[in-house]
Amino acid sequence: MDEDYKKQILEWYEIYSAPIYRYILLMIGDHEQAKDLTHDTFLKAYSSNSDFQGMTSDKNWLYRIARNVAIDYMRKRKPIRFLVESIGSLPSPDGCPESIIQLVEDQTQLFRSLRKLKRSYQEVIILRKIQELSIQETAEVLNWKESKVKTTLFRALSALKKQMVKEGYEHGTIQ
Repeated sequence: MDEDYKKQILEWYEIYSAPIYRYILLMIGDHEQAKDLTHDTFLKAYSSNSDFQGMTSDKNWLYRIARNVAIDYMRKRKPIRFLVESIGSLPSPDGCPESIIQLVEDQTQLFRSLRKLKRSYQEVIILRKIQELSIQETAEVLNWKESKVKTTLFRALSALKKQMVKEGYEHGTIQ
């Protein structure tokens, strides 16, 4: 392998390993396995250096590899669906314990409902709304047209709202 490419992969790992890990975690819901699959993503990137032709950004190429690694893992484990055990809590506006508890409960409910949607809906919500990728970046990662990203996101958010209501979620803002 080219020494420059080794350095490039190490640099990408420094920059992208945390967001790739979060993406995989949201896809599969298992912390330890997400760490392993993140590692696998960068190993695949290293061994597939000839596949990276600069047609997309390095970030999107790595997300695409991570997506495929996560899908392969889920296919192997198809009978078992994991729930997200713990998502790092977001800062509370006022910091009081009740607000923090409500925030954690809201996050837990959101991810529980998200896990019940079909995979394409999960992926587009995770990439656009949680990982905050642009429409163009999401389209590149999923290998979709931008119009499909927009349409699927609209439908996915509607399905997520219905799922949350179905599960009795009544907090003020479901958007």
